[in-house]
Amino acid sequence: MPPIHISASLLSANFLCLEDEMKRSEEAGVHSFHLDIMDGHLAPNLSYGPPIVHKIRQGTRLPLDTHLMIDNPGIFLDDYIEIGADSILIHAEAYDISEVNPRDIKQTPRIATQIDYSLLEADLFHIKNNGVKAGITLNPGTEINIIEPILKECDSVLIMSVNPGYSGQAFIESTLDKIQALRSIYSGDIKVDGGINNVTAPRVIEAGANVLVTASYLYGSSNYKEAVNSLTKL
Repeated sequence: MPPIHISASLLSANFLCLEDEMKRSEEAGVHSFHLDIMDGHLAPNLSYGPPIVHKIRQGTRLPLDTHLMIDNPGIFLDDYIEIGADSILIHAEAYDISEVNPRDIKQTPRIATQIDYSLLEADLFHIKNNGVKAGITLNPGTEINIIEPILKECDSVLIMSVNPGYSGQAFIESTLDKIQALRSIYSGDIKVDGGINNVTAPRVIEAGANVLVTASYLYGSSNYKEAVNSLTKL
């Protein structure tokens, strides 16, 4: 299995002093920054976009793992490629061909059941052809088998262990079975995002994940280094 890495989700950082938060995170030993880009359609929240990511890029040399929780991600790929994203993660749910009412998003998390594989594959190729790592993300309700046809094109897979949109949610237990199923057929990076702490971390690692995204656990801690160490030492 690939080495264990910790990725700090800046959505939970204090944006009034973001540069300082990033420096403290680096000193604590995180391996990358996880950037949650939300449009209020695929996830029931709004976050930030290219102008903020551009500033983040200027403030760190650590890899930027750009998580596009947005519909029609292909339209925006070049924005993040040009800024300097090291990895771009796109949601399987954004390529589902079912009709979706965005007004339902707060009550009904998105699930992918029928994917436009040609469009998804084209966007993955576009990311990789521009020298950026390409990954795909699955919401808790989306099954692993939906992405099996395009796994070979993915540098990583991000498993959401909470429904996307907000930090501080409880870890969804069925995520462990999903990680195990994915690791049995996939040798690349398996990332897990949501409810990661010193209790859930060893369980997702044992299941087969190797990149842990930490948000409220890290930025709610009084000692960032201790928080990171409590995950990596496992």
